Amino acid sequence: MANVISSLLERLIAHRELRRWSAEARNARTMSFAQLRARRTRAHALRSRIDEALREAEARLALPAIGSDVFPVPHGTDWSWRPSLWRAPLARRGMASVDGTSQIDDQVSVHHDCIRSELSLRQVRNTREADLAPFGLRLEVFSFEGSFLSLVAELPPEALKGLERRHLIRLSLSVALEKPLEIFARLNILHGPNTEQIVRELPAEGEEKMVEFDLAYSELNEKRLEKAWIDLIFERPDMNQIEIRDLTLARCPRAEF
Repeated sequence: MANVISSLLERLIAHRELRRWSAEARNARTMSFAQLRARRTRAHALRSRIDEALREAEARLALPAIGSDVFPVPHGTDWSWRPSLWRAPLARRGMASVDGTSQIDDQVSVHHDCIRSELSLRQVRNTREADLAPFGLRLEVFSFEGSFLSLVAELPPEALKGLERRHLIRLSLSVALEKPLEIFARLNILHGPNTEQIVRELPAEGEEKMVEFDLAYSELNEKRLEKAWIDLIFERPDMNQIEIRDLTLARCPRAEF
């Protein structure tokens, strides 16, 4: 009963406020300048709070839902992962004039060797019907005089538990480009004093891209696994906008014959 009464009171107060500001709008033409300035100050303060509430409501109600880790995986997958950057809002949504080594969050970082950075990045909310990840990452590159630009995602410890040379690791990306761009993916696995590296070029056509890393052809020491990470390497990225709408990894054993 108390909740019903509270809800009715809130609706009455909201209706009263709406009527009040409707009257203020009608009377604005005949008010004195002193009255008008006072009303404007209150209206600006109220609008900033309303805009803040709208932004939060739209972000939470938009699909896909924040925190979602749903995405298609191959049959037999024994580990899968979407980095938190594509699942949850960042504390710091954007960066300008990004430094040569900049940590975006505790899992993802960006690296380049430009003396003068003309690179910015921003986390954006995905709202298309086709999107599965709640967030995306937008990189805007203007003049680029360096020799490399890469985005690094450090894999969690769970990725190494039970990892064997019989495994395939699939990387899936959803990428929108302002103009065509060569993108390479490199899987790095630190095992003892050595680092195994496998490089694949992503398909040029389409926004949905997938590559697989077959560990059967590696010299991986399964008993000394320490750390793994993925590099996304962008070739000649100048004057381009790169929007990575999703990034996921899945691990499955290779089919036995």
